[in-house]
Amino acid sequence: MTHPVTDATGRNVYEAEWRAWRAGWQQWLAQPHGWLAAVAVHWLDDTPRSYDGVPGRWWQSGETLMIDLDGATMTFEGAELAQVAALDLAEGPDDRRIAVGDLEIGITYRDGYHINVYDPAAPARAVFDGVPVHDPDPAWIVTGRFEAHDGERSLALDTVGWREHEYLSPGVVHFEHDGAAYRMQVIVAAGRYTTVFTDGTSGDTTYPAGRSLDVPAPAADGTVTLDFNRALNLPCAFADYFPICPTPPAGNRYPFRIEAGEKTPRKA
Repeated sequence: MTHPVTDATGRNVYEAEWRAWRAGWQQWLAQPHGWLAAVAVHWLDDTPRSYDGVPGRWWQSGETLMIDLDGATMTFEGAELAQVAALDLAEGPDDRRIAVGDLEIGITYRDGYHINVYDPAAPARAVFDGVPVHDPDPAWIVTGRFEAHDGERSLALDTVGWREHEYLSPGVVHFEHDGAAYRMQVIVAAGRYTTVFTDGTSGDTTYPAGRSLDVPAPAADGTVTLDFNRALNLPCAFADYFPICPTPPAGNRYPFRIEAGEKTPRKA
């Protein structure tokens, strides 16, 4: 059912909060080493290699990332790396960053390492003037019911350009639209409940592969609010350097149009 933002005062408060959140999100997108700064992606193997525009030589040894700094100065989590560095980053979060000069190198492990290169001078960042977005509409604030899985469960999701990847799935959200019942599979990413979905706008006014939506923690009675006005593009919508973006499971592909949240971004 629709969340009760019914009177003019409530709507004005909601819209003011939404616009402040949008301003913060767009500021985050435009930061010097954000998604818009991505200029390359490279998959590593067991042969030390140099890559255009990237200092040092990079390779992997089993699940260990190896870097020959070749005279460059690099820092990781505030500490300067040795001239031949070995980092075990196979476990843990994606896109952990190494700083070198004006660049940041994002490290992700998916059955092997790949590196994303972030350059503040990236063309996409230079021309960024915001993401097209629907005006906020309280009709797209939907109250659902969270149903937790019995025990820990994983959910395998395909990606836009790489193999499938398994995410922890804590449960599903049941909700209604136009009198019909739907389910939303929830996953855990970066330590929070979130999801990815497509709908009738996907490939039309919104990015074809889908959008993401954070899912707040459910109340004691299982009630949870899905605010589709906060639906966001995944990083692969902004550049072709994010092949591990997840695509929605079958149950999160909705036949109706969700005309809320972000539209397809304009690319450089």
